[in-house]
Amino acid sequence: MVNKITVVGAGNVGATTAQRLAEKELARKVVMVDVVDGVPQGKGLDQWESAPIEGFDTRVIGTNGYDETSESDIVVVTAGIARKPGMSRDDLLNTNAGIVKQVSEHIKRSSPNAIIVMVSNPLDAMSYVAMKVTGFPRERVLGMAGVLDTARYRSFIAEALDVSVHDIQAMVLGGHGDTMVPLISYTSVSGIPITQLLDRKTLDAIVDRARNGGAEIVKYLKTGSAYYAPSSAAVQMCEAIVKDKKRILPCAAWLTGEYGMSDIFLGVPCKLGRGGLEKVIEVELTSKERIDLGKSADAVRELINIIKL
Repeated sequence: MVNKITVVGAGNVGATTAQRLAEKELARKVVMVDVVDGVPQGKGLDQWESAPIEGFDTRVIGTNGYDETSESDIVVVTAGIARKPGMSRDDLLNTNAGIVKQVSEHIKRSSPNAIIVMVSNPLDAMSYVAMKVTGFPRERVLGMAGVLDTARYRSFIAEALDVSVHDIQAMVLGGHGDTMVPLISYTSVSGIPITQLLDRKTLDAIVDRARNGGAEIVKYLKTGSAYYAPSSAAVQMCEAIVKDKKRILPCAAWLTGEYGMSDIFLGVPCKLGRGGLEKVIEVELTSKERIDLGKSADAVRELINIIKL
């Protein structure tokens, strides 16, 4: 358990993340901060009142300023406008870049030693904004990308095979968007290669569905976007950090030569521990996977080049 985790943004993703952090007792205090007066306070109080029922002692509070967030160990950033039907993650770029820039300035002042877990979209580009504005080392700025994308991919495979999600081993790399790269060569079910269990046509359909997983939910909700699975992904990353689990999770990390790439945030296998990113794990890719990862990186770089800080 750490002393304090701050969640920036008290919308659906932020509030759900705060509740799950509290229920897992990953910090003594969870602080939700949001610009809308009353919303973080009300949700924080509601969550705290659930503590006697759920059995957690983590104090949950809401605020509109950053004084209460001072010296946070981890800051989960969910602030930004939600994606609407027909809107790509890229459409969110300019608006959310401005929001994340302002948030990052607050984090730099109030919690200079924090680890940032970025959730705001476009995820890879917003991670870049946070690192550039705060000046934090790459170990302390991570993007929640592959954990969510991999979860969607695994859930669809489990559904297709009618087996437990626990038995699906998989990993999705690349940018958090339409160019993500599910690694079929590393996908298995209790050690059995997925290609022995599903034909290529079915696999391709699952990969396509995973790539559009967020958009599929937006289509159903019409006025909102996913929040249960994204919050679960963010909390899994926080838990790996807080408990120094040394877990290998696919996260957006700043590359410095790994996979032949530099100066870019991209989803890659990351070893997470108490200090944040401990190591980027390089795995052997097929020629197609390497090409697809390069294309995904190009898409992310295009976004980064548009951002004006």
